[in-house]
Amino acid sequence: MASTFTAFFSLLFLLSIPSILSHPLDPLTPLEIKQVAKIIKESRAFLLANLTFQYVGLDEPSKSTILLWLSNPTKEPPPRQAFVIARAYGKSYEFVVSLSHGSIISQHIYNGTGFPLLNLEEQSAANDLAFNYPPFIKSIKKRGLDIKDVVPSVFTVGWYGEKSMSGRVVKVLFFYKGGTPNVWVRPIEGVAVLVDLDKMVIVKYSDSEVVPIPKAEGTEYRGSKLRPPFAAETKPITVVQPHGPSFKINGHTISWADWTLHLAFDVRAGLVISLVTIFDSIEDKHRQVLYKGHVSELFVPYMDPTEEWYYRTFLDAGEFGLGLSAVSLQQHTDCPANAIFMDGYHANQDGEPVKLSNVFCVFERYAGDIAWRHTESAISGEVITEVRPGVSLVVRMVSTIGNYDYIMDWEFKKSGSIKFGVGLSGILEAKASTYTHKKQVKEDIYGTLVTENTIAINHDHYINCYLDLDIDGEKNSFVKGKMKTMRTNGSTPRKSYWTMIRELVKTELDARIWTDKPTELLIVNPNKFTKIGNQVGYRLVPSPAAIPLLLEDDYPQIRGAFSNYNVWVTLYNRSERWAGGLYADRSHGDHTLFTWTNRNRDIDDKDIVLWHTIGFHHSPSQDEFPVMPTLNGGFELRPSNFFESNPILNIRPPKPVDLPTCNATTP
Repeated sequence: MASTFTAFFSLLFLLSIPSILSHPLDPLTPLEIKQVAKIIKESRAFLLANLTFQYVGLDEPSKSTILLWLSNPTKEPPPRQAFVIARAYGKSYEFVVSLSHGSIISQHIYNGTGFPLLNLEEQSAANDLAFNYPPFIKSIKKRGLDIKDVVPSVFTVGWYGEKSMSGRVVKVLFFYKGGTPNVWVRPIEGVAVLVDLDKMVIVKYSDSEVVPIPKAEGTEYRGSKLRPPFAAETKPITVVQPHGPSFKINGHTISWADWTLHLAFDVRAGLVISLVTIFDSIEDKHRQVLYKGHVSELFVPYMDPTEEWYYRTFLDAGEFGLGLSAVSLQQHTDCPANAIFMDGYHANQDGEPVKLSNVFCVFERYAGDIAWRHTESAISGEVITEVRPGVSLVVRMVSTIGNYDYIMDWEFKKSGSIKFGVGLSGILEAKASTYTHKKQVKEDIYGTLVTENTIAINHDHYINCYLDLDIDGEKNSFVKGKMKTMRTNGSTPRKSYWTMIRELVKTELDARIWTDKPTELLIVNPNKFTKIGNQVGYRLVPSPAAIPLLLEDDYPQIRGAFSNYNVWVTLYNRSERWAGGLYADRSHGDHTLFTWTNRNRDIDDKDIVLWHTIGFHHSPSQDEFPVMPTLNGGFELRPSNFFESNPILNIRPPKPVDLPTCNATTP
């Protein structure tokens, strides 16, 4: 009954929203996706081609065009265009397609290194090849396995110094069900198929060793299949908003409290946040904060250098797509009962639109947090206590890329802070082994023995976020503050204190920073000041530093060089969005955030972009087997002299909501 009510409430909420003109940053609609595919397929050069679509997305208008339209959003939006990457004749083609005129504006062949995003259909076709391949069938029989329980999966192979590209190839590896859905911890070690994706043929097969498959016992995680003893349970908790949500969704634009922002779905980035403004009651206007923010790339190198594992160094966003790998969110579990859901669309291999239901959820979060408080007892005869609850707006998406689940939240707080959080869960990537106890291990096994015959391999996660901050306008500067210990002059018993030494960072190379020491990092508007003379800005409160431990000249590190530092600042360039390069699969690391910043462009009083990398060194443990409790990280963008004073000072104390079923004394 509760879920029926929630669904009905959501429907009424969405139906109550007035229709608006299409926003120029709205993602492509299903009809637009079909139109784009039709225009390209019917062009003379591709009438007979075996054309596959790898990326279809909005070709955004220039920033100046968007800002001009925002000054008068009732007028007709700018013309709609799409950017497309397709494969044909063994080559990658780039198209810009006008949806307004129904024509191709530009097309060219990409001749650089690397390949585009893999689509789902070619991954599925590559997975199927081995099941009609006699040597593979023989290998499965040799191990006494039922081929119907064998599960294939595509793995990208990276680049390891080859002078020329040896084709658009992937490896297909195999796992075994045999009574459990937890296939990732039951690899069929030693068996691999190398597939040419363009020709869709097997070009190499290997069966190098026979290793016992880890047992299925103890790997089940489905709630319906679990058996006692169970973990301690708590009584149900839910969120009730008797007057409905405080936010409004108008197309893809959300308004909540003083915030307005635009959401879009992209097959590569997944969730894209843009045009973020906050209303300043003192200035009586909406002020610019963030023009665009999204995850740019995920670098996941595994630390097993052996023949069967060394190539497992993934650029997940550029190879598999965060949007393409996004999942439908579940109400009451992925998202709370008060969440509203939004759908997304992407193009399949043939250019047909595919719907992803409930790909985003939007909800107000309150978990007993405090926005601000003070108890004053220094005044004789008085005790003053003022407290305000901390309610925030959350936009969530989850991507499942193979064994790992990435839970990504953008959170907006009434205080003006923007937080990005990422949670890592799912299944550890495991290697089958003959070891059954740690005392047998006399060598480096590159990970942890988490159960009998199962080694969970050490690895890293580097999540890079693209943050085009426009603090009160496009022209901003980057200021780095270092905390320095100072000796006193001896006039008091104190011997030392610390002070902040701020430095204006003028070039991209100087803006490459590790935050492993006390540091203050600010994006400021050098032309805007508070009434008492402070520069307005936002402070990055970074995630803990995870300095990479691979050698800088190691091939995976060259491709994932955005992890060389956890803070970068670049001059805004519309084409520079993907920290690992536009063509990430098998790339050589030659068109990346690292190479762009080698130009050492001027970033003072310019339109600039902040890039921040969240890092995890993950040494697995038994506590994370057979499914991993969520590991969390993230950062905060926090106002720094942006407001004249605390922007939530004037929040009125909330009226309590009394629910008759809530009784703390009930046993």
